[in-house]
Amino acid sequence: MNTKAYFGKFGGQFIPETAMFALEELEEAYKIIGQSKQFKEELNELLKEYVGRPTPLYHAKRLSEYYGHEIYFKREDLNHTGAHKLNNALAQTLLAKKMGKKKVIAETGAGQHGVATATAAALLGLECDVYMGEVDAKRQELNLFRMELLGAKVVVIKEGLRTLKEATTAAIQGWVNEIESVFYVIGSVVGPYPYPLMVRNFQRVIGDEAKKQLATKNIKADYVIACVGGGSNAIGIFTAFLDDESVELRGVEAGGLGVDTPYNAATLTKGRAGIIHGMKTIVLQDKYGKILPVHSISAGLDYPGVGPEHAHLFDIKRVKYEAVSDDECIKALKLTTKLEGIIPAIESSHALAYLDKLCPKLKNGKKNIVVNISGRGDKDMDSVRNYKKGTIYG
Repeated sequence: MNTKAYFGKFGGQFIPETAMFALEELEEAYKIIGQSKQFKEELNELLKEYVGRPTPLYHAKRLSEYYGHEIYFKREDLNHTGAHKLNNALAQTLLAKKMGKKKVIAETGAGQHGVATATAAALLGLECDVYMGEVDAKRQELNLFRMELLGAKVVVIKEGLRTLKEATTAAIQGWVNEIESVFYVIGSVVGPYPYPLMVRNFQRVIGDEAKKQLATKNIKADYVIACVGGGSNAIGIFTAFLDDESVELRGVEAGGLGVDTPYNAATLTKGRAGIIHGMKTIVLQDKYGKILPVHSISAGLDYPGVGPEHAHLFDIKRVKYEAVSDDECIKALKLTTKLEGIIPAIESSHALAYLDKLCPKLKNGKKNIVVNISGRGDKDMDSVRNYKKGTIYG
């Protein structure tokens, strides 16, 4: 392992020796197959014809009038399967097939990555197991059914908090047990190197498209906002703007019942450096280093760590990270739905809720603000319908 495995002081490969050869095999395959002209052409064709890219950059006119600034949505909710997750899942599954693997496994919280991986596996003819915590399986029951309909086996985890952290731990164990024949499709920019780098590169299509679309409209972005759990949609859109210091980047975490309570998943707001799921990053932990339980109404943001590149961008202060609560998230979801006729995912609604904090502070004329709508909210209707302020889910 060398410095390429790190973003600043975060990243690395903190895994058992028995799993090292699989990471070395993946790094080599990503470098040789994943960077080949044939792979890129085949993936780009699938992204265009199957996923539906490019997704639109939509001017949210009524929300712009409401906030007094120009609000644009990057519509990842319009991807096939309803979220940005398919960009990465399809790319990794295509790579797995070209490596000769017969089976892929994945972990999922909100179910979007599980559905995306099951979809890609069905398309490319591979077996698929998806690990999901029991609490998430209950609150995302529709997505569980979709995965099974697509031919995937859903492994429900009934240990610990029964959410994304436990599903990820179980998926890693499942991967180690069949490591020579199975490809682990990680759903975010987390895990040991080269996953954070590879997933970032498969998701950067979001920001690259948005930047081109803004240029076509002769618009200069002042702010780019995205929700952050593990952080794949955020890194996907931020990467295109990182070198332009005039564009302010905002990552929005899940504040749950409040960052001053134990019931949140605001990793960068409340955490510190530690090790989780094969990487060094910023982690919610107690004074003894034990990983803390997390809470969010959002199954997709309900994770006690964050991708190591986000930890680095936080450390060097290139991206500012703040948290919004469950209640602020639900209010933003309902406002966007009523004003724009778009029902965003609960995850994406965290990014939208940040507009309430940001816009009143902006001076010197109207600003151009891009919000990444990472997924659509169909899957969340039961959670929204049954939402009660202050509720602990699970």
